[in-house]
Amino acid sequence: MAAAPAPPPPAVAATFSALLHRHAFRSYRPRPFYARRVASNARAEAAEPESRGGRLGGTRLEEAVPAGEGRSRIDAWISARLGGGGVSRARVQASIRAGLVAVNGRPVSKVSHMVKGGDLVSCTVSELQPLRAEAEDIPLDIVYEDDHVLVVNKPAHMVVHPAPGNANGTLVNAILHHCRISTFTCLARNSTGDDYPDSSDDDVDVFDVDQFTTEVVSSEVRDALVRPGIVHRLDKGTSGLLVVAKDEHSHAQLAEQFKLHTIRRVYISLTCGVPHPNSGRIEASIARDPNNRIRMVAIAGSGHRYARNAASRYKVREVFAGGGSALVEWRLETGRTHQIRAHAKYLGIPLLGDETYGGTKSMALSLLRPRTPSKYHSALSDLISKVDRPCLHAALLGFKHPHSGKILEFSCPPPDDFTEVLGELRRVTSGD
Repeated sequence: MAAAPAPPPPAVAATFSALLHRHAFRSYRPRPFYARRVASNARAEAAEPESRGGRLGGTRLEEAVPAGEGRSRIDAWISARLGGGGVSRARVQASIRAGLVAVNGRPVSKVSHMVKGGDLVSCTVSELQPLRAEAEDIPLDIVYEDDHVLVVNKPAHMVVHPAPGNANGTLVNAILHHCRISTFTCLARNSTGDDYPDSSDDDVDVFDVDQFTTEVVSSEVRDALVRPGIVHRLDKGTSGLLVVAKDEHSHAQLAEQFKLHTIRRVYISLTCGVPHPNSGRIEASIARDPNNRIRMVAIAGSGHRYARNAASRYKVREVFAGGGSALVEWRLETGRTHQIRAHAKYLGIPLLGDETYGGTKSMALSLLRPRTPSKYHSALSDLISKVDRPCLHAALLGFKHPHSGKILEFSCPPPDDFTEVLGELRRVTSGD
């Protein structure tokens, strides 16, 4: 664990402080867009041209790999040449799988096929296909919207995208009803991939989204998850801010920002116990727990074959009940599946309510009851018994607008279930 990070800029710290103490507050700090709450049936005016995503189907590339250039993956090589035109790497991969890419006149089907100097590469970009997910009239808490992006405040217990066991009632179903956006379909990788019903943090590297012709791909791909415009993800139990791309160019640009870790993301959580020291940086790779498929595990070092590098910064904002719980701020350098939840467990402070990672009701009470006056025990027990999700909220999100280049930053307070627990913890602490 490294030394504590530098403090956040004053404006961000002030915004964060307001989030913690004002329940009915939402701020959007525009640079320099006009701040306003966008109703679900309204759109902010934008001057940028129409999306180019729908006109990219059939785009052709025929080019020789420069002599002397080292070996590289074909999907990466093609993406580097077409990405500036709004073609995402995932769409290039879809074109490869559909048989629309050849090297030296011979079709290739593997996205990991290696090309080298002198190879002649030809590619035809696949056409966009209709979405196979139903629009549903589900209310959306829209924080911002224009012709290219949509920022929503996702409620806890809402799954982001359709998946086995969650075909309806997802954020994607709601988005499809709200506005017509490009269709993106996840290309399943293998049976040990990172997608399962109760997962979906915001690991942009784990999943690829794009359109493809379902008639010419395998049944594995046809059965893959449908995710229109989803650039990053939040767990089912996590509330807070999430950005959605409304065209392919925006999707490609936002995905690149996530890949380069230039997206600003701040989460807040309630933990079982208090981390020591009270601020720091965790760098512990994350892999799937071999004993529990729906859980990830943080691993020190890099020896695990399937572990992926993960880094988080944390800072304790408040301590409750003499160390029985804490309000902790998290800033992500990477975005692995369940990253905060796994890193919190790694520190020995699982998130309150996170049954999967050890933040059980019994653990919370075992830490809180001995540290609080007995007159609060009954109220604490009743409140903790009602916690039915990890107390984790995506409070702040900032990114560069994919068309205008302007920096946008949004924040929103945690929902009532979070603030109710927070308020009670403050009450028993002040009473003590």
